[in-house]
Amino acid sequence: MRSLSYLFREAWANMRINRTTTVVAILTTAFTLACVGIFLLLYVNLRSAAGWLQDDIKIMVYLDERLTREGASELEGRLKADRMVAGTLFISKEQALSEFRAQFPADSHLLEGLGENPLPASFVVTLAAQYRAPDAVKRWTERVRTMPGVAKVDYNQEWIDALAGLIHYIELIAIGVGVILSAAAVTIIGNTIRLTLVSRREEIEILRLIGATRSFIRIPYLLEGAVLGACGSALSLAILKGGFELFRQQISTTGPLRGIETLIAFFPASVCLALILVGIVLGIAGSFVSLRRFGDGRT
Repeated sequence: MRSLSYLFREAWANMRINRTTTVVAILTTAFTLACVGIFLLLYVNLRSAAGWLQDDIKIMVYLDERLTREGASELEGRLKADRMVAGTLFISKEQALSEFRAQFPADSHLLEGLGENPLPASFVVTLAAQYRAPDAVKRWTERVRTMPGVAKVDYNQEWIDALAGLIHYIELIAIGVGVILSAAAVTIIGNTIRLTLVSRREEIEILRLIGATRSFIRIPYLLEGAVLGACGSALSLAILKGGFELFRQQISTTGPLRGIETLIAFFPASVCLALILVGIVLGIAGSFVSLRRFGDGRT
């Protein structure tokens, strides 16, 4: 316990003695992690927006003209029992005609000369969120096409492919930017620890000579890196929250963008906690890299 207390005191002493370097390291780490946070915030909200667009994906299952009412009920039961289906909506022939006239009033006269309603009854099917990938949708539609009573299955494959591609690119860019900026944070913290190590080279050498273990020498600097990472990530969250609220306030008063502020959201508490933990890990990683380069491992 006394050794642990000593290690914490040493870590605190390092930061207090090098307070200017410590403050600079916290600020640069905070701004670096804020850049990561801005991109992560954009990614989360864009991913959420892509999810809303996916909610609009509907698949039209047109029924055979010869299908009876009982047959339609049986088909609806089979669709609802499918684990990939989140919901179905039946559109009768009369409803289809009414909607056509409402949507295309200028062309409604084209149907009057046909004598009877040519529009088929249909089911509007919404797939569950986990089954909206292009391949899954394609396999489902091919299977439904073979069901008795189904005349045609129609959906916008190009739109689903484009949406899936957009989500994929967003994820790739998020991973790439996150890795680059995280590496920058590790470098910044590592250089800060390295400056401390250089300034205390003689003290470290004395500790080695009197038989201090490598862990005993390293732990205060690893603790310092953890504190720098935690403080930097906490400050970055404060910067992000302030900027986010300012941005939301600005767009709420801007005509063309009014209403968007209700659709965007800041990180939940669990993500904020995870970001602070990430900052701690990055800080420890930066310290570890610096210690390895400094060569404290010599025995």
